[in-house]
Amino acid sequence: MCKRHPSHRGHGGFSLVEVLVAVVIFALGVLGLVRLQATAVKMSTDARQRAEASFLADQLVARMLISDPATAATFRHRPDGTTSCAPSGAASTNPVLLDWLAQVTATFPRALASEQQVLVTGSPPDIVTVRLCWKNSDSDTPHTMEVTNRVQWP
Repeated sequence: MCKRHPSHRGHGGFSLVEVLVAVVIFALGVLGLVRLQATAVKMSTDARQRAEASFLADQLVARMLISDPATAATFRHRPDGTTSCAPSGAASTNPVLLDWLAQVTATFPRALASEQQVLVTGSPPDIVTVRLCWKNSDSDTPHTMEVTNRVQWP
């Protein structure tokens, strides 16, 4: 009697083409996740920097509140010009504002004091507009934040 062995042809496992297709699909998925992670980090950095900029602007307004109302005009810093990150006009010599500008440049290393703008308007001068400008890298487009507040002098 002759025993026949069943043929295993076609059941020999995965072919090389199937394995390559699976590896390509897996690699595309990993690349998508890497890109998603990079976008999440960028958005998180932007949110943190905007929160810090908002805190700095609020801190300046708070410092103005505890100063003498007669010195309000001395807080004006580069009050002319409307171009973002390129204000013009005289720089403030107010020591409180100069200390605040030092904090801005310490928080945002690529932020220049000459790019920040503080407007004090109104009669009496009670409307404060703070325009902050910073970059993350030298080739980055400038990020800006503008905060306007009415100061209620005591």
